Amino acid sequence: MSAAARAAHLLVDGTPPIFADTLAQTFLGERAEELLGYHRSHGGHPALSGARTAAVTRSRYTEDRLAELVGRGVDQYVILGAGLDSFAYRSELADRVRVFEVDKPATQHWKQTLLAETATKVPPSAFFVPVDFEKESARSLADHLVRSGFDPGRPALVSWLGVTMYLTSEAIGQTLAVVSGFAPGTEIVVEHLLPAGVRDEAGQSYAELVMAAAAEQGEPWRTFLGIEQMDALLLEHRLQPIEYVRQRETIGPAEWERTDALRPFELSVLARASVPARRAAPTR
Repeated sequence: MSAAARAAHLLVDGTPPIFADTLAQTFLGERAEELLGYHRSHGGHPALSGARTAAVTRSRYTEDRLAELVGRGVDQYVILGAGLDSFAYRSELADRVRVFEVDKPATQHWKQTLLAETATKVPPSAFFVPVDFEKESARSLADHLVRSGFDPGRPALVSWLGVTMYLTSEAIGQTLAVVSGFAPGTEIVVEHLLPAGVRDEAGQSYAELVMAAAAEQGEPWRTFLGIEQMDALLLEHRLQPIEYVRQRETIGPAEWERTDALRPFELSVLARASVPARRAAPTR
């Protein structure tokens, strides 16, 4: 659904695009016409325009942040819940960073088959890291990454988008604890959804529509975190909060002067945090 939203953005929304995922439509494979047809026919529906808004703003912010970090020498990018993310196969930055795509083994097998079927070249800088969190502890994530070539002694950017709402707070904390063990200077961008009391009307409407659909598909939303709660969770797991970015803040004000159906709403927040420098052990 996220890939369809990114692809549809280039087909049904105005220009300039907020985010140009030029491979998203290809990655939809044989379902492209079906999924994009919904957006073409009903693109102004709040569930569809909201999905496009959420997908493109979080991707835009995260890849903008990655570009900044690459300019400072960061050369590792970890994508948790990578799904059909296409960064490694389309971005000009991809040859300057090693990209570690983390997802369930079945999802990665599906994606690798899709890449082969669409003749999409997998660059040597892309690594698939299969992790079955249903059978393994989140603590195994670091081991899987290292076996795939990740250097825990070098800073990285970790993106974790569109996932935490499906997890328990405990599971979120376990993954944050793993990231906190990465090299100082590592940053994480993690998306979380606000609880009902602090959403605006559009955010509440979108949540009600999508929550029902997600539950019907066996993937209910489980966790909602206010900014104060997310702040406490990050600090509890030794991560230093940097900023909390709402949809409206992911791009400049002028870019929201649009003629299409995309409008920011209060539901998802992108929390950015870093791994702080280690405290030196006291000497006697």
